[in-house]
Amino acid sequence: MANMLDAAEVAKHNTRESCWVILYGKVYDVTDFLSSHPGGAKIILKLAGTDATEEYDPIHPPGILEEELKPEACLGTVDPSTLPKEEPAQEQQEAAQGPPPVESLLNLDEIEEVATKQVSQKAWAYYSSASDDKFSKQFNNRIYQSILLRPRVFVDCTRCELETSVLGHKLGLPIFVAPAAMARLGHPAGEAGMAEACRSFGAMQIISNNASMTPEQIVKDAAPDQVFGWQLYVQIDREKSEAMLARINKLKAIKFIVLTLDAPVPGKREDDERNSMAGAAAPVPSGVKAAERTADGTPDVASGSGGVGQQLFAGTDPSLRWQDTLPWLAQHTDLPIVLKGLQTHEDAYLASLHTPQVKGIILSNHGGRALDTAPPAVHTLLEIRKYCPEVFDKLEVYVDGGIRRGTDVVKALCLGAKAVGLGRAALWGLAAGGVDGVRRTLQILADESKTCMRLLGVESVDALGPQHINTRMAEQQIYDGPSNLDSLRQAFKARL
Repeated sequence: MANMLDAAEVAKHNTRESCWVILYGKVYDVTDFLSSHPGGAKIILKLAGTDATEEYDPIHPPGILEEELKPEACLGTVDPSTLPKEEPAQEQQEAAQGPPPVESLLNLDEIEEVATKQVSQKAWAYYSSASDDKFSKQFNNRIYQSILLRPRVFVDCTRCELETSVLGHKLGLPIFVAPAAMARLGHPAGEAGMAEACRSFGAMQIISNNASMTPEQIVKDAAPDQVFGWQLYVQIDREKSEAMLARINKLKAIKFIVLTLDAPVPGKREDDERNSMAGAAAPVPSGVKAAERTADGTPDVASGSGGVGQQLFAGTDPSLRWQDTLPWLAQHTDLPIVLKGLQTHEDAYLASLHTPQVKGIILSNHGGRALDTAPPAVHTLLEIRKYCPEVFDKLEVYVDGGIRRGTDVVKALCLGAKAVGLGRAALWGLAAGGVDGVRRTLQILADESKTCMRLLGVESVDALGPQHINTRMAEQQIYDGPSNLDSLRQAFKARL
């Protein structure tokens, strides 16, 4: 490796023609990598000539540098005494004081409030953002409040168990960590920390396709009976997806593949984009200015790289179809397939026609991050019960989005969900207190769920059903048009 370099010398290499960055104290020439970076060249150019470690580290899995860059790209080490020293901002000083003990946090709202004070603006914008006016994000939670519980009395509520099973695997909780990306933006423990917390409860975790750690690192310390799924975003370059599937097939802890369908293109997440534009509006090296600004010097919004969400979707294939994608997937894995992101009874019915390859479905509107005013999972559950209840006999049905209380968990289970997923809530738990913060999140929901079940007079998850809830208010809002199932069935048979 070459000699020690002065930070001032590195700063001169800030153009497309010569782009250097500092990562973990080493200097890298990434000029040749600009055109192949999955998130686009602009995000690198914005950091050209600077120490990019703080931006890079929470987003990229450890070891990815060595995989993507040639050895000769490492030019040497930077002299730490030449790096600029910055006084910490007021909010960083406050965050450095540390969060309160997680045991003092009583609900998920308090956990999120603490986490928001701990994370960077970038992390908050990515985690919290949702599409357009955020109606779907907010309605995901409100819909549970429109479902009333029906407590019973004179029932022995001494015993109450939360154990259940998913795809034949026993779980300690009917609550799982949904595939939420970029966990290390919120805490260095990342997705492996989530896995450790899940291990404590026998809970399931679905690993994000865009996790900030590799699948191997996440499952490394898993318990022998711990259950993981792995989320797949199919890439336009199918060889990349096929290579990942080959890796996943070798990991015994991963029991199924979650094919995500609710975001074939990214939604317009304004908080995330606004944060990215704020960074673009800051002083940038002269060599980047032409690529980042219009002729009048304002940010080029039309050609901007967007926020973290936009960057993560780079390379995702928007052309998936029933008749093409599932046969392709069958060629590259024998693992059961769970389809994520179904939002209508028609698609749930179609999924049920593709058994035994498809074993389950996750009803989800992507946390309100894809199409705003798309229905919450509860609406889709009610639609399925109304139009094609046989789906529950053919597939396992899971939901995510809007879970804030144990009563929400119980209501979803009463409607036929096998388990419920936590996306943002798990990320906020991690940000608020690392592994213990995720444990606290799961503990709160487990305790609240047990309290709810006891007051309903129910001893086990399997005993929950529609008789324990009143859904009249929610039913007024669900789809009330034609079912179209006959035409869908005929079209499916015609393809066989």
